[in-house]
Amino acid sequence: MKKIILLVLILILSISAHSRTILPDMRKIPLGGNSYVSVRGEAERVTDTGFRAWTHTESVFSTWFRVNKKGDLRLYLEYSADADGNSIEITCKGQTFNLVLPKPRTQKDTVIYIGAINPCGTGYVQVDFHGKIRHGHTFAEPSALIVGGEASKDMNFVGDFSYYWGRRGPSVHLKYTIPENVTAEWFYNEVTVPEGFDPVGSYFMANGFGEGYFGMQVNSATERRILFSVWSPFKTDHPDQIPEEDRVKLIRRGESVTINDFGHEGSGGQSYLVYNWSAGNTYRFLNRIRPLDDGYTEYTAYFYAPENGYWRLIAQWKRPKTQTWYTHAHSFLENFNNNMGHITRKAFYTNQWVYTPSGRWVELLDGKFTVDATGRPGWRMDYKGGNDGNGFFLQNCGFFDDYVPADTEFRRSPSGKVPEVNPNKIAAEIDR
Repeated sequence: MKKIILLVLILILSISAHSRTILPDMRKIPLGGNSYVSVRGEAERVTDTGFRAWTHTESVFSTWFRVNKKGDLRLYLEYSADADGNSIEITCKGQTFNLVLPKPRTQKDTVIYIGAINPCGTGYVQVDFHGKIRHGHTFAEPSALIVGGEASKDMNFVGDFSYYWGRRGPSVHLKYTIPENVTAEWFYNEVTVPEGFDPVGSYFMANGFGEGYFGMQVNSATERRILFSVWSPFKTDHPDQIPEEDRVKLIRRGESVTINDFGHEGSGGQSYLVYNWSAGNTYRFLNRIRPLDDGYTEYTAYFYAPENGYWRLIAQWKRPKTQTWYTHAHSFLENFNNNMGHITRKAFYTNQWVYTPSGRWVELLDGKFTVDATGRPGWRMDYKGGNDGNGFFLQNCGFFDDYVPADTEFRRSPSGKVPEVNPNKIAAEIDR
């Protein structure tokens, strides 16, 4: 028994003395890529190096990681502090651990044992940090969780990957199948966001195509937008670098629509309508794409809000060096705010149709679910999608446990509900 106690003491002292050295059976979870301020205080924030400006007892930092193997889970905290004796409270899986933090003896971070969860089931684990008594400028500046035990042998967390993209969470997509013998000039889709699944930073993209996208965003607590963008054929993230002959050109804009260039994800023309759309309502999206005689292709977007009861033009662009009809029909769901990746968002996509140049509606029934480079390698596993009766759904972020493997294919039930819009008539009436 004395030998076991001595070995444990040596282990803890060894970790404290060599805080940058992790024992073979332990995993180091960087707080910068896996944490959020889940209850806001004043200036608290998560940076790439961990928790910063932790000064208020009202604030809570939360860290998530996924375990895939049942067993015991031992938790340690790597931190620095400018004073001795700060008191913090850590909760995990219904257990509470109260720690008094010694001031590190050197400029390097030190490590302190938090406690053990035994047994720890599989799925996402949430660890909350709450400051109690502060003597220094901050409670601490934690940089990492160190975990050991049987449950730590198979885990998912944001490690050797961009912390920014990791904290944004996985983006998820649905790729719709247009039959090979169908030429699509128009694409129609309906989107419903359930109440409570529309946090700030969400983009519920409805009508994607080979050269751009069209959908609705939550830009802030007070502003929402209907966004329609078309990429330039010139590959750059900086719109000012696009040669004049490669610029996407505006043909017309809808009423109250803002026109911009955009960059940092390719570049091109952007149009958006500030519109306070509501979760729970079903919105309709309609795009027309057709080749023109001058070597350009024309892209037009229309939006229908049930609370208004009419279609409105967002914008019409033309793209140079392009001759195409509607291709690569898809939808996606993303979070573009890296401070909001701990909140779940969800959308239902229903009643997809294309309309041909000859005037025939064709219903699209097949969708393929995919996920981006944050989810596919397993940095984040909180993603899923699938069919839901006459439609599909996408869901991401929030650290839910169940997920759907990337590249899963789904088939929805046909609705037979032809869109209540005459595309050629709407084009003639709205675009004149």
